[in-house]
Amino acid sequence: MKIISVLKPRSVTQIPEPPLARFLFADTRMAWLWLLVRLYVGYEWLTAGLEKLTGYNFAIGAGFGQRVSSPWVLSGHDGVALQGFVKGALALSSGPHPAVQGWYAGFLQQVVLPNAGLFAYLVTFGEVLVGLGLIFGALTGIAAFFGVFMNLNFMLAGAVSINPVLGTLGLLLMLAWRIAGYYGLDSILLPLLGTPWTGSLLSRLRAQRTQPLEAGAGGR
Repeated sequence: MKIISVLKPRSVTQIPEPPLARFLFADTRMAWLWLLVRLYVGYEWLTAGLEKLTGYNFAIGAGFGQRVSSPWVLSGHDGVALQGFVKGALALSSGPHPAVQGWYAGFLQQVVLPNAGLFAYLVTFGEVLVGLGLIFGALTGIAAFFGVFMNLNFMLAGAVSINPVLGTLGLLLMLAWRIAGYYGLDSILLPLLGTPWTGSLLSRLRAQRTQPLEAGAGGR
């Protein structure tokens, strides 16, 4: 108890953000930068998700529109492609220096593999929704969070590829969530839904409507 009383602050002290961090992550003058980052990361997620959904390549380039694989979902063979991915990850979990940690291999073996069909849908539509959310700037911070979560799981499964890059950019988008969607739907959604320090627009409108009534009642 003495340790808790020593560690527990007697008063709340808010440490202000450094000016550089405030400029990068909370100043609308930097919103153009996060727009570019958003579009790139969203493009990568959307094209990856559409490829899993349809089996065709949607990445801009020479192979655009070509069939590259079987769809992960809605094909009558849901989960087959994901099972192959999981088995490949499990093969990397053995040896003196495994690329896949034992605890995560256990998760893949015991949870993902028996429910490959369900996880195939979660991954496919998760990638599509994250991509759309980032491209249109809709709940950008939440979309970036789920993108980073998928990046982490892919890397834990031994798939490096572009995941470290997208994961790093996704973390930066999470830090800049207040302005990352400034040139997007967040300019409408965030004022409507509100933030922890402002409340929602609806609650503020209700408060404005009730204040004159309360003032009038007090005058009587």
